[in-house]
Amino acid sequence: MQAADQQKTVEELKSEWKRLWTERIDDRFRAEGIANRDYSGLFVERGTVILATRSFKLLNFKDVLEQHGIVGAHRFVPPDPRVGGWGKFIRTTISGQKLRGRIRRAASYLGEKKEKQHLKKGGRGWVHF
Repeated sequence: MQAADQQKTVEELKSEWKRLWTERIDDRFRAEGIANRDYSGLFVERGTVILATRSFKLLNFKDVLEQHGIVGAHRFVPPDPRVGGWGKFIRTTISGQKLRGRIRRAASYLGEKKEKQHLKKGGRGWVHF
């Protein structure tokens, strides 16, 4: 496949993928999402469970691209947020730096700590027995 053909195929599959998830039937009693029609490009038939809560393997767009013979499917699919990508980079690197800078700046404005005063009656207070 040429690069232009691959790009066109991926765009068609992406639009079909979005349609699959927006037009699914939500069965709230069984807590499942069901495909409402056939999606031949995604290898999903009508009535197939595409989303469930227990012991279920979720559909993966990258696997669909590989079944179509798309070379370098990782280029068309963003990485999982738990593995990496911009979201994880921001959470781990940028967010932490902002917080650390605020703490350092706040500590410089607090000044020095005062010594605690001597406790009366050995810390028991004014109560007399």
